[in-house]
Amino acid sequence: MPTGSTRIRLRPANTSRVPFWGQLAIGLFWVVYVLGMAWGDTTAHDYHFLHWVFLAFSLVYIGYVLVNNAPIFGTQSYLEFTPGYMVHKNGLFRPKQVFPVENIATLELLASVMRVRMKDNEVYALDLKEVKGKRRKLVFREQVRRFAARYHINLLEPNPLRG
Repeated sequence: MPTGSTRIRLRPANTSRVPFWGQLAIGLFWVVYVLGMAWGDTTAHDYHFLHWVFLAFSLVYIGYVLVNNAPIFGTQSYLEFTPGYMVHKNGLFRPKQVFPVENIATLELLASVMRVRMKDNEVYALDLKEVKGKRRKLVFREQVRRFAARYHINLLEPNPLRG
C-alpha cells in the first residue's frame, strides 16, 4: 500500500575544495603520523599527551567526513513530496526546509535548479545537480509535475522536453 510520500535521494553537493577521498586520505595520514609520533621516542617530548588529543581529533574528523559524504545513517539529502508539504533536506547536519502547499505560489523547474516561490515573495532555489542519473531525473520531474497538478500549483517549465 503506497504511503502517499515520495522521496528523491540527493547526492551531497561537491562544494568542498578537497574531494572525499582526499579528505579521507588526509585524516588517515594524520592518524598514521600521530601513532608514529606516539610510539616513537617518548622521552624526547614533554607534551606526549597532545599526541593522544590530536589522535582523538583526527578520528573525529574521519568520522565527520564519512558521515557527511557516505550514506552511513541512510539517506541524508533528499527532496520529499508528502501530502500537503514539500520537504528539502540538504545533509545530515543541516535543518529541513519545509514548504507547505498553501504557501507555495509557483514552482519553476529549470535544467539545474528548481525555484520555489512562496506567496510572500520569498524564493528558495534547490540545486538539481544533486539529482544524479538520467532515470532519477526523469522520475523527479514527473513527481514535481504530479505534485503541482495535485495541489493546483503553477508550474513553470521553460524546457519540458529536456530531462
